[in-house]
Amino acid sequence: MPKAAVFTMKLESDLRAEFMAAAGASHRPASQVVRELMREFVQRERDRHDHDAFLHHKVEAARASVHKGQGRSNEAVEADFAARRVRLTD
Repeated sequence: MPKAAVFTMKLESDLRAEFMAAAGASHRPASQVVRELMREFVQRERDRHDHDAFLHHKVEAARASVHKGQGRSNEAVEADFAARRVRLTD
């Protein structure tokens, strides 16, 4: 992938020195390590957003189900799983 942008940032000199030493110890240019970190961050944020959207969809579906009277009470769910536990332990 062609590199067409420059990214400038301010950071503590101690952090820079440690980072440069760690990058050098791994025999990789610091810019390559930073690109990898950026890609990982972008992917992590994308995954988090996708998961949040998934959960939002599930919650909205559950709310619609309850609104339509299709939900079950906590007591009914507890009774169902208590019966399942009894069957499994017998």
